[in-house]
Amino acid sequence: MKLGIIGYGLRMKTVVGEILRHDPSCRIAGILDPGAPEASDRGAPVPRYDTLEALLEGARPDGLLIGTRCSLHTPYALQALPTGIPLYMEKPVATTMEDWTRLYEASRTYNTPVVVSHPLRLTAIVQLVKEIVDAGTIGTIEHVQAVNNVPYGGVYYHSWYRDEAETGGMFLQKATHDFDYINYVLGQDPAAVCAMTSKQVFKGNKPAGLRCADCEENRTCAESTVGTPEAEEWPFCCFAEDTGNEDSGSALIRYESGMHVSYTQNFFARRGAAARGATFLGYKGTISFDFVTGEVVVHHHHSPRMDRYRYNESEGHFGGDTGLAANFVDVMRGKGTSVSTLRDGLVSALLCLKAKEAQLTGMYQELGELRAASVSL
Repeated sequence: MKLGIIGYGLRMKTVVGEILRHDPSCRIAGILDPGAPEASDRGAPVPRYDTLEALLEGARPDGLLIGTRCSLHTPYALQALPTGIPLYMEKPVATTMEDWTRLYEASRTYNTPVVVSHPLRLTAIVQLVKEIVDAGTIGTIEHVQAVNNVPYGGVYYHSWYRDEAETGGMFLQKATHDFDYINYVLGQDPAAVCAMTSKQVFKGNKPAGLRCADCEENRTCAESTVGTPEAEEWPFCCFAEDTGNEDSGSALIRYESGMHVSYTQNFFARRGAAARGATFLGYKGTISFDFVTGEVVVHHHHSPRMDRYRYNESEGHFGGDTGLAANFVDVMRGKGTSVSTLRDGLVSALLCLKAKEAQLTGMYQELGELRAASVSL
């Protein structure tokens, strides 16, 4: 299978690496990315192209992969969908409501197979939770509590991610993954959301554009990247006046059944304070898990029984990247269907966009678009 890559940054290199590891017969046939360094495949230089049209004509790809900066995901997807070529699309699928609407309309027009990069749903942990929930072991899920304390949050304030025009805010950057696996386990669509965010840490009066290397405090600042492996990729001062993105946020989500989910995330937790997981509560029992510790615990409410499972998965996104890569190869070969569809990506992105709107307005936001789109999505 020949891969045509649109945006070949660090994330896409990881994805392609997983694909090649899963199926070494795949190869990189062409790259569309004026900013990426020269690349090779099996020792041969990979052709570079300036437009998608040139990439399609010159590389004749069997699969397209979009790994550009976030604001370009939708524009390139709108060009790729009419080709019918299987598409791997990084999250979020859209960063504005305008882009979401355009992408939704395109999804109604074209049946191009799409795999959206939501790998957490494919982790062994989430698959186990889904299996237990679907079996009715803990009863119908009536409440969910989810958390993401990000220990590597500096990337969102030191690098290009600090530009909110590119990221769309931290719900779209991080919560999109968590919202997706929650939706997947519940098997329901969200109906309404309210949200709140704060920016209490990564703010300050350092000059705009200041780099850690040029700051007089770079030897004493706890967030300095000078002398670290991240220095090149994370060059900017996170306490400068042009540092964007909130550094914590929370959302309350009501689902179709009337049950609700509470979710919270922050980006200044460090080391052992890292946590990412959820608690799903039913009348019969409760399942709690944490990706960081690899532990899943099932408490049975009406008997003195507790089940404990341990996983040791250190690969990308706790093993989910491997599953998505394998799925995309199957989709390209016509041997499988997407396990993380464009519909899934649209639902998660809409929930994030509505959470951002709720935070800005201080009002609940209904996800009426999902009800209107339910027939066609």
